Amino acid sequence: MKRKAISITLVAMMIASLSACSSTESDSSSSDSTADLSATSQEDIEYIEETLNLANNEGQEWTYSSDADAWTLSIVSAVAYPEIEDEQGVSVCVPGAYVKGIDSDGDGTEDVTAEDAGSDAVQGSLIIDYDAEVTSTNGQTYTAETAPVILNTGAAGYSSSTNTEAATTYAAEGYINVACGNRGKQDTTEDEDGNTTYTGDAPSCLVDQKNAARYVKYNILLGNLPGSVDYFVSTGGSGGGAHATMFAATSNNSDYYDYEIEAGAVGVYRNEDGSYSTTVSIDGTDYELSDGAWGCVAYSAITSLSEADMAMAFEYYMDTDYEFGSSFQSQLAEYLSEEYMEYINEQNLSVTEESVGFDLNDDGDTEDTIDLSIEYDEDKYADTNGYGGSYLDLYMAEFQENLQWYLDNLDYADGWTWFDEDGNALSDEEVAAMTSEDKATAFIEGRYAKSTSSSEGGMEGGMPGGGGKDGAPTGEAPTGEAPTDGEKPTADATTEGDSSSTEERSFDNSDVAENSAGDTMDVGTPDAGTTQSAGSSTDSSNYSSYEEMLEAYESDIASIEEGDEYGNNIVELYNPLNYIGNEDTENPTWMRIVMGASEGDMSMFSSLNLQIAAVNAGIDATIEWQWDGGHVPSEVLGESLALYVDEMYGEYVEGATTVTKSEATKQTENGDAEEATGTDISSWVSYDSENGVSFSLADAVSYRTAGASKTIPGFDVIDYGQEDYVFGDSDSDARHWDSYLLGILQEHADELSELFNADSESTEE
Repeated sequence: MKRKAISITLVAMMIASLSACSSTESDSSSSDSTADLSATSQEDIEYIEETLNLANNEGQEWTYSSDADAWTLSIVSAVAYPEIEDEQGVSVCVPGAYVKGIDSDGDGTEDVTAEDAGSDAVQGSLIIDYDAEVTSTNGQTYTAETAPVILNTGAAGYSSSTNTEAATTYAAEGYINVACGNRGKQDTTEDEDGNTTYTGDAPSCLVDQKNAARYVKYNILLGNLPGSVDYFVSTGGSGGGAHATMFAATSNNSDYYDYEIEAGAVGVYRNEDGSYSTTVSIDGTDYELSDGAWGCVAYSAITSLSEADMAMAFEYYMDTDYEFGSSFQSQLAEYLSEEYMEYINEQNLSVTEESVGFDLNDDGDTEDTIDLSIEYDEDKYADTNGYGGSYLDLYMAEFQENLQWYLDNLDYADGWTWFDEDGNALSDEEVAAMTSEDKATAFIEGRYAKSTSSSEGGMEGGMPGGGGKDGAPTGEAPTGEAPTDGEKPTADATTEGDSSSTEERSFDNSDVAENSAGDTMDVGTPDAGTTQSAGSSTDSSNYSSYEEMLEAYESDIASIEEGDEYGNNIVELYNPLNYIGNEDTENPTWMRIVMGASEGDMSMFSSLNLQIAAVNAGIDATIEWQWDGGHVPSEVLGESLALYVDEMYGEYVEGATTVTKSEATKQTENGDAEEATGTDISSWVSYDSENGVSFSLADAVSYRTAGASKTIPGFDVIDYGQEDYVFGDSDSDARHWDSYLLGILQEHADELSELFNADSESTEE
């Protein structure tokens, strides 16, 4: 939505204040490592590079789509030593213009062209046309050497993704589209003796995506695939949005090399002295090969998890009307809010008003530098349970600007039905005469119905103090047997997703759904009626006492802090704030994070913190909180992934075309809805064309909690939730992992133990 990237100066950098696990040297040695850290032999290097050279893969097949004018590669292995073959593959879809045909006999010339390919798969290699050009729908021009590569990061719900063929979604734009599988939570393998091992824990999911990028880049350098190794864009939704963000934020950081080497990735090898080599040899010349990204478009990114419990509790707690499911959850939210205030304030953040475009201190200019902090004053900020301050002023400014952007772009609304103040649908003539201000006023008053045929869906926003969207939360609970007597659950055998259908997927964003067809779980919104969902009066069904629960947290987190086979804390490996701006990271050029403003799966503070860290590191970072948008929102009002990629390409690639959004087509016919379905927000949102929109912080957090779907804690949940399964180990399906939460459970044990499951017990009596 917004085209203004915030530029923020941190007095003490956010990333430095966090306990990062990232090494600043390419050194794999670790005193806590139990893995084999021997050097990669020359024989192994040659085997990997020969095996992953697509030209040597006699089984590669290409299928032509005449409708999309695109060729799609059959699924091939992205690594030399896959642990789960069905989840460590890759497929690529390329525009037909870049392809002369398929060389089916190995003589270097095309034998089968688009004209005679038919619908059957053709065995052979691409013959690439490097002179051809494709002009995107937005007017940007690409060739087989300059085309951006879109890497779809799947992994919704932090789950495994089975290999699936790449979709033709972006062929008309001139992009190369990549689909890759990945291991994920609750994956298992079985050895020859029948022993089962959990193998999908962090960072395997992210590592598999990095390995797929290496494979595609290697084959671009070899001339086997079209595309540019310099313009990779990661994208995904929900847990996939988290991985798209982490993929970009951790670009080519050496903390992940050991895991890549273990899988047999190309272009990353261990040297005798413990350092790494990240080059490949092609015709006697060495080329650097990176697993990094140029850009990122992440939808509803469920990251950073390290701060997620605190951030969500803080957002809930500031709403004085929010009803927690139990007194234990309410008290825990209060303690987590205090912890979040300390967490933010310890970072000593600051911002120049000129760079953000907001007059944060209300002195009539934008010439000041403002320290970003959270204050607590029970009397001054009574309507938000005592919390205020300049950090929340920035949060509010972002919220108001996103609603203002939405109102300013309503001329792009496609097929909406508009109504008068008496609830009557306007005539076509009246709709054609509506000004932008008329539409903004009608939107504020809820006098509209969005088109059911357009992609402008999303969760309807509730009024402050009111309920959210009707119906139970969507999504699936983690697979596996229900835990009993406080024991950790055990998983079933490795699950496989249905890659043949995208029907009934719970993403509003159809592009994300189509390009994530191998996911085994769409989103991780907890099922209604479980102890993980908002409103549950039962704090735990697993633990018979607070002491038993606390012991589980202490034991789990202690085992995580001991390190994995490479001596790493896997929770820290999955915190992008540890890596943005790290000297061992190749920062992306740009990032765009799109959240649904009314979604209940993640706090808006998390995307705000990611942006602060990113712009401080010199990254062009934009956050968009789409008004009325639900989890993984659709692109709306003229926006699209392709438009943003083309804009960034025009801004950062020398000689490229400057791209801007085309003018809106004026609506001249009203839609066919019989009644207005919009939410009237005029009781708490003030609007006029001269001064724009305004509302209070209390109203903003009440709007947010109307869509609440998770209990407190919402991520490292007491009875194990989706993220707990991400941080298991080879012997444990799930582990608790939030050290901030553990500190509170320990410090306030006397108060919290009295409240634990107290409301559930009184209800049962």
